[in-house]
Amino acid sequence: MTQATGHPADPARPSRPAPGPVPEPPATTPGTRPTAPAEHASPRSRSVWPGSPQPLGARYHSGPDGVHGTNFALWAGGAEGVEICLFDDDGHETRHPLTELTHEIWHGFLPGVRPGQRYGYRVHGRWDPWSGARWNPAKVLLDPYARAVDGDFTLPPEVYGHVRDWPEQHLADTVRDDRDSARHVPKGVVVHSGDTSGPGDEWLDDRRPKTPWADTVLYELHVRGFTKRHPGVPEELRGTYAGLAHPAALEHLTRLGVTAVELLPVHQFAHEDHLLRRGLRNYWGYNSIGYFAPHAGYAAHGSRGSQVGEFRDMVRALHRAGIEVILDVVYNHTAEAGELGPTLSLRGIDNRGYYRLGDDPRRYADYTGCGNTLHVVQPQVLRLITDSLRYWVQEMGVDGFRFDLAAALARSMHDVDMLSPFLAVIAQDPVLRRVKLIAEPWDVGDGGYQVGAFPPLWTEWNDRYRDAVRDFWRGALPDVRDLGYRLSGSSDLYAWGGRRPYASVNFITAHDGFTLRDLVTYNGKHNEDNGEDNRDGTDDNRSWNCGAEGESEDERINALRRRQLRNMLTTLLLSTGVPMLVAGDEFGRTQHGNNNGYCQDNELGWVDWSLLRQPGWRELFDLTARLIALRRAHPVLRRKAFFSGRPQGPDGLRDLAWFTAEGAEMTEDDWYTPGTTVAMFLSGNDIVGRDARGEEITDDSFLLLLHAGHEPLDFPLPGAPWAEAYELLVDTDPESPGPAPERAVTAGTEVTVPPRTVHLWRVAR
Repeated sequence: MTQATGHPADPARPSRPAPGPVPEPPATTPGTRPTAPAEHASPRSRSVWPGSPQPLGARYHSGPDGVHGTNFALWAGGAEGVEICLFDDDGHETRHPLTELTHEIWHGFLPGVRPGQRYGYRVHGRWDPWSGARWNPAKVLLDPYARAVDGDFTLPPEVYGHVRDWPEQHLADTVRDDRDSARHVPKGVVVHSGDTSGPGDEWLDDRRPKTPWADTVLYELHVRGFTKRHPGVPEELRGTYAGLAHPAALEHLTRLGVTAVELLPVHQFAHEDHLLRRGLRNYWGYNSIGYFAPHAGYAAHGSRGSQVGEFRDMVRALHRAGIEVILDVVYNHTAEAGELGPTLSLRGIDNRGYYRLGDDPRRYADYTGCGNTLHVVQPQVLRLITDSLRYWVQEMGVDGFRFDLAAALARSMHDVDMLSPFLAVIAQDPVLRRVKLIAEPWDVGDGGYQVGAFPPLWTEWNDRYRDAVRDFWRGALPDVRDLGYRLSGSSDLYAWGGRRPYASVNFITAHDGFTLRDLVTYNGKHNEDNGEDNRDGTDDNRSWNCGAEGESEDERINALRRRQLRNMLTTLLLSTGVPMLVAGDEFGRTQHGNNNGYCQDNELGWVDWSLLRQPGWRELFDLTARLIALRRAHPVLRRKAFFSGRPQGPDGLRDLAWFTAEGAEMTEDDWYTPGTTVAMFLSGNDIVGRDARGEEITDDSFLLLLHAGHEPLDFPLPGAPWAEAYELLVDTDPESPGPAPERAVTAGTEVTVPPRTVHLWRVAR
């Protein structure tokens, strides 16, 4: 019978519902353990040895007297009892009580339990949502430290700790549902895995590319979406880790020239109930539930632990290609959502210990917009996150992390605090402080926007760069002040505390929002396929459709759109900072105006490789690859220090200078004057810093000219002392630019710049 446990009367607390009828729950009485369904029941075993509280999770090893087995250890601070549940291939369950409790960790060693064994936990304790206690032993829980997960989350009523369809919905989360969830939830899998307490990464360390931040070009991709339609990847490997490791996928990345892939979430995640009800799935994966387990849905070779080796092989293959692997990680919330969400793992282990609760302990503090927020100030939560991060570095070989809604992790009690325990622990950790750390520097709570505020060691997604570049090329900037900062490394945001220009991850598009092609094709979002009446997704797109909404047969509009794509890609790859591309933008990928494709696990969300065979899009790829190669060849385009604006080198030229549309040096007033043109002179003389041999770094000097006006511009090339002559290297006006002309153009010559065009001129030697 479904129970609402008793509690002394409290005048400040609304009365609780009396127990009522629930469809077919197994009968229990308060304080007893619910019985598993008859066909799954089996006697409890007492053959559990004491084992060890360290490390947490399931660790297969040789125990006392050389007997092989698995040690299970689970932190469950306020629990009254814990059972480890083993499942055979037919789903039959054997329960073993863990009787050892050390520092709030329940543990035991089970002889004979080997890799491949599926398991879960049942955790006993009080059911009192009014105080935040939500223990329910009828629910089989995923081990937070599980290294692999077998099965999928389908979210029938049985996986909810409360009665989901209770008539009084405002009290539904207070009524315990005692139906057993065992047959409806995926299980953890015991795997061969080392301990994360030691160095443990010698097997990969000498193969890591270790690309310096200043030389990094990021490429955001989705493991499934990048490979699902790739014609060169064997069909059985498409959409998988093995598919991304295939030579055909690697060839595209190496030809393009990117140095790191930033993978959308690959931690085990669950699909939200509201999506499953509409026949959709969570495609992006920002709904984590297993922080140590590679998502089983991306495994080509099974989910009984083989996904771990498959993921490692993918990392090795990318490293051999000279490409680093950065994971997009979601430690700010979990897939258990708010108080009406399912009971899958942490909620049933210790709800009050893992989650930030509100002033009303029934509710969750939600700084993420996803229903809950992990309580990172708590030591056990901080340990879970840092253990997970070290595991992915040391045992899985990854090179860094991009932290989703990182401001939520930096909150102490309520406010964002750059001296928070999470940031302090990362800064002193000998493993984590040496990998790439990228913050999405905001969350949805009060004071959550923190662009420019993260401490040294961190880089940040710079949405101010995104907005300025979009606005400039659609003609919406009031002046060029903000653009000047963004092109030159955003010193207004990052020139403090020893931070460098590469603290800014420059991007124009990301997974969230329009693709680059859609940015020049649609003025408004078109998210009808998401089933939310086009209410979801941002309305602040800063896009321009070039005169027609959606795809057009007008070749003049299409030519303008392709030119705008060339302009934005050229701007991105020639700006100071770390550029980030999104998979497919380099050859015109479209989502047909959907700017929130999080649930589109279909051809709308997958990369369409046939575009590379269509006129105009192959040329866009070639330009992108050429720009990346140009950036790699010239250190002045990937500076390690901010510009000073002071004379540098023997000729006394300033390292950075700005020019108006008339070819004159900009004055203070010019920055405040409306305009659609800006030119930036980059001096290659005596670049700040030294090479590996301690020698001074010098390079060519360049003039980058951005003209967003709709009329041609006659621009006089700046003369002495800046240059005597120039050579045009990049011109975004022609559809298929040929080789740069050999003839130099004398300084002072007036050159005609077509409408909406970027020129890159090199100072002739």
